[in-house]
Amino acid sequence: MAILVTGGLGYVGSHAVKLLMDSGREVISYDNLLFGHKEASSGSTIVVGDLLDLDKLRDTFDRHPIDSVMHFAALADVGDSVTNPHQYYSVNVTGSLNLAKAMVEHNIKNLIFSSSAAVFGEPEVVPIPEGHPKNPTNPYGRSKLMFEEILAEFEVAYGIKSVSLRYFNASGADPSGLIGEDHTPEHHLIPIVLQVALAQREQVTIFGGDWDTPDGSCIRDYVHVTDLAQAHLRALESLENGGPSAVYNMGNGSGYSVKEVIRLSEEITGKPIKSVVGPRRAGDPARLVASSDRIKKELGWEPKYPELRTIIKTAWDWHSSHPNGYSVR
Repeated sequence: MAILVTGGLGYVGSHAVKLLMDSGREVISYDNLLFGHKEASSGSTIVVGDLLDLDKLRDTFDRHPIDSVMHFAALADVGDSVTNPHQYYSVNVTGSLNLAKAMVEHNIKNLIFSSSAAVFGEPEVVPIPEGHPKNPTNPYGRSKLMFEEILAEFEVAYGIKSVSLRYFNASGADPSGLIGEDHTPEHHLIPIVLQVALAQREQVTIFGGDWDTPDGSCIRDYVHVTDLAQAHLRALESLENGGPSAVYNMGNGSGYSVKEVIRLSEEITGKPIKSVVGPRRAGDPARLVASSDRIKKELGWEPKYPELRTIIKTAWDWHSSHPNGYSVR
């Protein structure tokens, strides 16, 4: 039986696909290639399709012996979600509903959902536990929370079990150097910082310099993408072995500020990285740091690359050896 991975040619999805393929699984990578790259397939079967195309989803389930789904495909730019909420609710909610509908029609019961710490909004306590109040401050976070709630209802109505993994900044690159991060346009901090080191952009904009943090810049989680992929695999194995539906936060427990990321990137690359302070970005909370205690206890997950220095180093290895990203889109 095969695993369907939506967004399987994108950044986080491709790292999960690689782990699945390395473990001997059959994988179907379903991707519309908006942010995905065929070179990131790791030998999986590629289906070019969109979540909003319900007929294509149905056809994919008809053609392949799929028994579980990992769902990564989404729009994920916080600022863009504030100015284009319709697009985010269409893709992240309607598209996800299409996927769930196709699963119900084909009697597929296991789903691993790539959620986000953005479901919490401005945290009341840090690190954030799973039971923390959910008050997302932007349409992206609300779209992720909506589908988490939909999944709970689909389990009651249709028997679909799910594990939702809430994380914020997936970072770094596979240590093999075979796959990494390549977005156009790029909106993640670490690759933007490294593009300055590569002289591909002039400077990094820090969105707000007067946040209530030690250095005035936002504090975020940075979790290595390979560790996130491993968490998805652990979650899938739990459901396959009869485990219950669950929601887990994925974080480093401490967090790092934007200015800390820039300073450490200068050390690792040996390059000066110019930064300027701009206005705050709509929908941004000052701190987002999640606890991973529950998934460690219940699924035995442990990050292999927890240090920010290692995360940035693997990202730098990828970006410096692939300055133009993947060669073919």
